[in-house]
Amino acid sequence: MRSELREAAALVHAYFKERESTLAVAESCTGGLVSHCLTEIPGASLFFIAGLVTYADAAKQMVLGIAPDLIARYGAVSGEAAREMAERVRRLLGAGFGLSTTGNLGPEALEGKERGLVYLAVSSGSGTFSKTLHLAGDRTENKEAAALEALRFLLESASPPRAD
Repeated sequence: MRSELREAAALVHAYFKERESTLAVAESCTGGLVSHCLTEIPGASLFFIAGLVTYADAAKQMVLGIAPDLIARYGAVSGEAAREMAERVRRLLGAGFGLSTTGNLGPEALEGKERGLVYLAVSSGSGTFSKTLHLAGDRTENKEAAALEALRFLLESASPPRAD
């Protein structure tokens, strides 16, 4: 595992253990890499409930309950799909937070959307937030970058703003 991924996963561990909160992940384009990074560090079972790889549209619909018309209207590679995935995995598993990844890592366009387009989402009781990435690497580089940014976005979204 790249050192940046390990460091981000360690920060997620510390955050969730300190706050005694829980996390569930729904991954598409990252294919389980986010979950892998979290479980590479001992103690993940204290906060990490599950990681679901819902790679195919049918899995997003059957496992997470994403409405077929949402995918037909916006595509699986969309902010709408990412937000719905994060909300659904959080509710499905009763977690404090849900994190999702969906996108096109390449090499070709998918759903008419360019290679490197990735959407992330974080859902909690405070709301659901999404982020768009435009990655320029090859498939493996994009996968690692998306996983890293997902972990960072989770921390950014979960951390309350500081009063300075």
